[in-house]
Amino acid sequence: MTISDNRRRLRTELALAEKASLMSGANFWNTKRVDRLGVPSIMLTDGPHGLRKQGGAADHLGLHASIPATCFPPAATLANSWDPGLLTRVGEALGAEAAAEDVSVLLGPGLNLKRNPLAGRSFEYFSEDPLLSGTSAAAMIRGIQSRGVAACAKHFAVNSQETHRMTIDEIVDERALHETYLEGFRIALAEGEPWTVMSAYNKVNGTYANENVELLDTILRRTFGFDGLVVTDWGGNNDRVAGLVAGNALEMPSTDGVTDREIVAAVEAGTLDEAVLDARVEELLALIARTARDDAPPPVDHDAHHELAIEAARRSILLLDNPLDLLPLGPASGRVAVIGDFAARPRYQGAGSSLVNPTRVDSALDALRASDLDIAGFERGFARRDKPSRLLRRRALRLARRSDVVLLFLGLDESAEAEGVDRQHMRLARNQLVLAHQLIGLGVPVVVVLAGGAPVELPFADEAAAIVHSYLAGQGGGTAVADVLTGRVNPSGRLAETYPLVYADVPSSASFAQTQATSEHRESIYVGYRYFDKTETPVRYPFGHGLGYTRFRYDELEAGETSARVTLTNTGEREGEETVQLYVEAPDAAVGEIRAPRELRGFAKVALMPGETVTVEIPYAEHAFDVYDVDHGGWRTVGGTYGVLAGASSRDIRLRRELDVEGEAWTAPGKERLPHYVDGRVEKVNDLEFGELLGRPLPSPRWPVGQPLTRDDIIAQTQGRGGFGGLLYRVIDLAYALLMALGRPHAANNTRFVLDLPFRSVARMSGGRVDDAMLDGLLLMVNGRFWRGARQVVSAWRARRRSERVHSNN
Repeated sequence: MTISDNRRRLRTELALAEKASLMSGANFWNTKRVDRLGVPSIMLTDGPHGLRKQGGAADHLGLHASIPATCFPPAATLANSWDPGLLTRVGEALGAEAAAEDVSVLLGPGLNLKRNPLAGRSFEYFSEDPLLSGTSAAAMIRGIQSRGVAACAKHFAVNSQETHRMTIDEIVDERALHETYLEGFRIALAEGEPWTVMSAYNKVNGTYANENVELLDTILRRTFGFDGLVVTDWGGNNDRVAGLVAGNALEMPSTDGVTDREIVAAVEAGTLDEAVLDARVEELLALIARTARDDAPPPVDHDAHHELAIEAARRSILLLDNPLDLLPLGPASGRVAVIGDFAARPRYQGAGSSLVNPTRVDSALDALRASDLDIAGFERGFARRDKPSRLLRRRALRLARRSDVVLLFLGLDESAEAEGVDRQHMRLARNQLVLAHQLIGLGVPVVVVLAGGAPVELPFADEAAAIVHSYLAGQGGGTAVADVLTGRVNPSGRLAETYPLVYADVPSSASFAQTQATSEHRESIYVGYRYFDKTETPVRYPFGHGLGYTRFRYDELEAGETSARVTLTNTGEREGEETVQLYVEAPDAAVGEIRAPRELRGFAKVALMPGETVTVEIPYAEHAFDVYDVDHGGWRTVGGTYGVLAGASSRDIRLRRELDVEGEAWTAPGKERLPHYVDGRVEKVNDLEFGELLGRPLPSPRWPVGQPLTRDDIIAQTQGRGGFGGLLYRVIDLAYALLMALGRPHAANNTRFVLDLPFRSVARMSGGRVDDAMLDGLLLMVNGRFWRGARQVVSAWRARRRSERVHSNN
């Protein structure tokens, strides 16, 4: 009997209640088992850049410790390597550690598009460009699944902000949806073939992602060809039956049987075709079969994985500026002062569900002291969480005055970037900026070493002697940073996102995370460099930028029908790597169209010895000369004479050739009524123009006022309501302030996650401690009927306790 025959047999023999039970978790991390038919339970757990398997109390946001595992650099850092081979090796290590812990599904990689630099979860995502994002994710997926562990591409789709993420309605036009937000997923699915996909919390154009038939059935399965299992984000279910119909099979975590009973009732009432349930059950059984292991996996070599984590960081670290060629440092550099708290206590990962308990952590300070540099001393320079300290600053300035070079370690602290909260601004902490300006004012060369998962404003950039960016470099980042600074490693990282001069330059800056009910993507296709290059807005560092300790010359470019060939020479004195970036420029006929001026359509990372020349061939991406035609609901090759560009960034184009492409004539629908989409000045788009682009009226961006709160509303909506509801909000807000004051930023940020929980999730994520009757009582209390609600909560609690006692006695 084949595996598929066995799955069909199991599906046929399962009782209705058993099939329904398989559609939600047994607990926080495991699926249910059916012992009588030999259906085992499998474990799903977090792991975009390191296994987070909790051995004790379970939670979704990293509150409780997990077993030690290798903390690799997060996606935002690895994307800067532009190296799919490296990501595959990291994926193999992640899969090996998961297999050794009997984990069947690793919940990653995340590949949502980086729309705005303040998005709190940017460190978990790869890029602002869908080709780089999708290619990187596919490489990691292949590595993870080579070890018999399912990768889970997430969060499908348009999960672009953390503010109100569980109910926010992402309003995006159809062309931008396909060309930007879905294209990375399409590439990851086509090239990586993940066995699972996680649906997003948010709504997309009015419908929750986990019950969106257009997203999950029409696009994901029918168009993209996905044949695996879709799982909700934790607590991400809204309407369980609607989710099943759309294609979302597994709900996590356990709901203590609440939604199982909803499924059974729907089948018995005839509102859910049992064939739909059967299809979802077979998807789960197929996943169980795919991840089954006949033999015990080999033990994990944590030393080897640590060395891989160091290598991954080395190949991802960025040299952003080096105008004086001060770097690399060596014995002849003189006395070197190391200043900045991050040198001794590295910021190497983000916070939330991806928080890894590392097997070890290297600090840059220790690695620098072990190098051949003459380290004059170390000073913290500033308090971690923007607390003013004149003493720390004075000591740092004193050390700098008796040194020849200053290595200044700055960055975003642990409270700045986390799941569940978006950043409030793009600035570094004030105490760090004051210190930086005072150190630079001494006249001693200052090399700034940055840490953080997303861009920050750099007002001192033009005065710094050099700027190195480690992003979040994982547990081996300290060693890697020291290797780059001392020239043991020639940096080869390239930016996977644009670095704006100031946050106000970002097209979505005026509206991002500012509204309650909706998030309007008024910029459409103009995300990242597509906007900055279209409008010729000055940037701090362009997309694809990065320097090294050698130079490369681009000599020849041949543009063929399916690929381009570039001749590259290392003209410097050091071995190095160059990332050749291939852009396609819209044809002249597209002037006046809604088009980006150039888009990344291929890339290759090439290693060359000094004086070596190589010709590299780069295939064009699948939709290199296409647009998504909304009127026809599909991609269209647009004919014309295109520019094929080879360069070192989107603004450092070295060679250009023309290529005639056969295709159809195309005019963007309604372009004459969309002037700001034609000229790219999308920050000026008003309601009428955005509604014209969407082809429908805009929904209200605000929550309804004066209406009773329901199960679908979020706890944050209790703010300002008075009575128990207002008190509830104030207590949670006070808890945030108190935890921050106690220096517990991870726990504090998780209170923001609580505020964004829909009331329905209170019951479904409580592990059975809160049932629907208690929830209804809570809502009565919030809506001004306190005593009636309190009596209902107490009565429901007592009834539950009686039921539990009867059950335990039996």
